[in-house]
Amino acid sequence: MADVDVLLTPREAAAALGVSYPAIKQWILAGKLKTRKTPGGHHRIPQSALTPLLKSAPAKSRIESRARFRTVSGRNQLVGKVVEVKISGLLAKVVLAIGDQQITSIITADAAREMQLRKGQTAAALMKATEVMIVRV
Repeated sequence: MADVDVLLTPREAAAALGVSYPAIKQWILAGKLKTRKTPGGHHRIPQSALTPLLKSAPAKSRIESRARFRTVSGRNQLVGKVVEVKISGLLAKVVLAIGDQQITSIITADAAREMQLRKGQTAAALMKATEVMIVRV
């Protein structure tokens, strides 16, 4: 039996390579990535066409590639306890209790999962702003 080359959609190819969908579309339009067209005119990418690109892609995992960001120069850090983590769709709401105050941050769901944020953990809120307002109470 002959080997069958699996055909991928541009989105599937982008995910396999770890690049964006628009990048794949640009490569197709520039002729850098060979495709086959469906009867409806849609591009399908043979899996074998991705092989040369996979070899040149960095072998580091997402977590390893973020290791360089572990040490942060920002000094506006408030350390507290996680009192709520609510993931909904692409976003996550994280609430930290800092003393008798709470601070809420909206981050990506992927970031919350990658950090394995759970209620009761110690975490820090890092602020980076060009303006800080003071309100007299």
